[in-house]
Amino acid sequence: MMTEKHANVAVFVPHYGCEHDCRFCDQRTIAGVATPITPADVTAACERALETLSEGVTAQIAFFGGSFTAIPREAMCALLEAAQPFLGTGRFDGIRVSTRPDAVDDEVLTVLKRYGVTAVELGAQSMDDRVLNAVNRGHTASDTVHAASRIKAHGLSLGLQMMTGLPCDTDKGALATARALAALHPDTMRVYPTVVLEGTALAEDFRAGRYHPPTLEETVTLCATLLTFFEHEHGIPVIRLGLHDGELLKNKVLAGGYHPALRELCEGQMYVNTALSVLTHMGPEAKEREIVLRVHPKAVSKMIGQRKDNVAYLKAKGFSVRVQGDDTVPMWAVEGEYL
Repeated sequence: MMTEKHANVAVFVPHYGCEHDCRFCDQRTIAGVATPITPADVTAACERALETLSEGVTAQIAFFGGSFTAIPREAMCALLEAAQPFLGTGRFDGIRVSTRPDAVDDEVLTVLKRYGVTAVELGAQSMDDRVLNAVNRGHTASDTVHAASRIKAHGLSLGLQMMTGLPCDTDKGALATARALAALHPDTMRVYPTVVLEGTALAEDFRAGRYHPPTLEETVTLCATLLTFFEHEHGIPVIRLGLHDGELLKNKVLAGGYHPALRELCEGQMYVNTALSVLTHMGPEAKEREIVLRVHPKAVSKMIGQRKDNVAYLKAKGFSVRVQGDDTVPMWAVEGEYL
């Protein structure tokens, strides 16, 4: 993920260190690689980043995809050792790793800090043990609570990851998971709607009619609520929503809430939800007159929606609207006035 001032140099560790085959999982497809990485791969990724990072941009070296702390210790340390020459140069300000909640103890956290790790992300996925058991996750919600506490006690940044639409889960259950994760005070969140990928156990369940994934529309509705909950109600940034786009991934998606611009769709849903509330509070006259909806200039396309879907939706609700950018309106706010 890259912003104007910070970036992640992603080094994917597909299914390396994980002894469980979760029913939804195909890390090789998600990561785009199929073999374990080597210290030379880490060096190469960092050197490429130095050639392409813009002036003033700092980066984290991010080990994603597998269960980093479950990798055999010698191999894990070798990967971290390869990153050491790039730390303290002014371009890399730390290392980020993702792992399982049941692969985090005080000893390994001490090792991580010694090698310059600054953030640990936990693949919690759900805080409902029934859901975790249904997908063969291999850990419990309690494991997530204890691991999160240890990470924060060691002074490391805590990231949490959750999934929506898993077997045995519901929208109500996802919101309960969100509340439980927010209570752990993470510094960042990632939200991944379940996608049925060819070659997974979940694909077999889907074809056999044992699993019915949420539609894209249902996914957008739920994830818009989750974005509002985390970012606007609790101030927790959602640094990723949905799987990274890629040709290999596209070719293996069978069903589920996948879209290459999922966050954009969800943010558009957030705006139309707010606009509908504003219009409703304007009273019955709002359906008889044309209204200008004023939003921050950077949010005009979100308010209009892809293919003007949001404007069409509001029209179907009886409201005739125009969207106008106004830099006095804060992001995520919508103001309405009669023409």
